[in-house]
Amino acid sequence: MAEAVGTAADVKGAKGSLPGWLEISLRFAQQRPLGAAGAVIVLGMALAALLADIIAPGDPQVSNYALMLRPPSAEHWLGTDSFGRDILSRIIYGSRTALLIGFTSAFFGATLGAVIGVASAYFGGRVDLMVQRFMDILLSFPLIILALAVVAILGTGTMNVILAITIPMIPRCALVTRASALAIRETPYVTAARAMGFSHTRIIFRHMLPNVMAPYLILVTAFLGQAILLEASLSFLGLGVAEPTAAWGLMLRGAAVEFAERAPWMAIFPGVAISAAVFGFNLFGDSLRDALDPKLRMG
Repeated sequence: MAEAVGTAADVKGAKGSLPGWLEISLRFAQQRPLGAAGAVIVLGMALAALLADIIAPGDPQVSNYALMLRPPSAEHWLGTDSFGRDILSRIIYGSRTALLIGFTSAFFGATLGAVIGVASAYFGGRVDLMVQRFMDILLSFPLIILALAVVAILGTGTMNVILAITIPMIPRCALVTRASALAIRETPYVTAARAMGFSHTRIIFRHMLPNVMAPYLILVTAFLGQAILLEASLSFLGLGVAEPTAAWGLMLRGAAVEFAERAPWMAIFPGVAISAAVFGFNLFGDSLRDALDPKLRMG
């Protein structure tokens, strides 16, 4: 009995000696294994993007027509495409494109949406009414339709694709953060800040925005998966990034119907990469929401 108590104490002491971030990660993995699985997928994608120059077996943009449509083999693990380019290399480098566009779009979309939502809740009245009606107009369009409209106006290219994905994200984040900010607006410390004569900008950015960080972080992770899927969709339609940039949507576009039977690996592996990335971000985002939402923690 004493030995068992000593062992438990040793385990508890060893756990307490871990760094704070590692202890939090282990607790998160134990309580939410699906979220941990999503985090592993996200981390693997991030590492592939960072180490692409090291781990990729070849140059993703160099064509070799002597190696066209080679099936998966020891030399080319995932085969080659219609230009003789190594598919594994293009998938690895494609994670850079997906994360660059996805993270930038999700970050700016969620950030601008949070600022607009909090400001709308803070000022209230006619300002809130006008802002929310404009947000409702944007929300009436599906994500892909609004993104297509923006690309049609601005044209293709990485920056335009980022902007096209950012704009549909803004009203969705504004709606969620406004709901949280409406409750924060009535708290004593905001009332005290107003009574002390603080500027509207200071109250919004220093006293209200920090208190909507939990829904903000959840929205960023949720938007990442949607942004990656939107980028792939636009690239597949020929309205995203252009060749010879390595992008998963472009790879699916290259796997045209004429190659469906001759080289199915051209569509299978990029499709798996897109599905895994979106699935990983969705799992991690859902678990992060459960961890940060006090109502769900109490349940």
